[in-house]
Amino acid sequence: MEAAIEQARIGYSEGGIPIGSVLVIDDEIVGRGHNRRVQRGSVILHAEMDCLENAGRLNASDYRRSVIYSTLSPCSMCSGAILLYRIPKVVVGENQTFQGPEEDVRKQGVDLEVIGSRECIELMQKFIQQNPNLWDEDIGE
Repeated sequence: MEAAIEQARIGYSEGGIPIGSVLVIDDEIVGRGHNRRVQRGSVILHAEMDCLENAGRLNASDYRRSVIYSTLSPCSMCSGAILLYRIPKVVVGENQTFQGPEEDVRKQGVDLEVIGSRECIELMQKFIQQNPNLWDEDIGE
């Protein structure tokens, strides 16, 4: 999770939304990403999507033994990618400031764990307080 938090910090320092993600296979980080919607003018580059993109093309068997870490509960789009590639485990830093479709993901057989990281919560709260309109845009409000 520390590597995902570092990605969130990078995104924040770039003027973006402080959400980070890493993909781990066999205890090795194979992809890192952070929300780059602002930096790239993208409508889809949430942290998980950036992370998967940066991991590059993988075999189905690689995804099926992976874990994706995200500092914030994945939204419907990112959860859909997790389900599409059958990533079996998701570790979430926090879901207080936003909660994606966690129960739906669990019902599809994904082991989803929320650790309640104080650092993740504080980073998001600070960002939302400073940038409420940008945050609303990111979650489709």
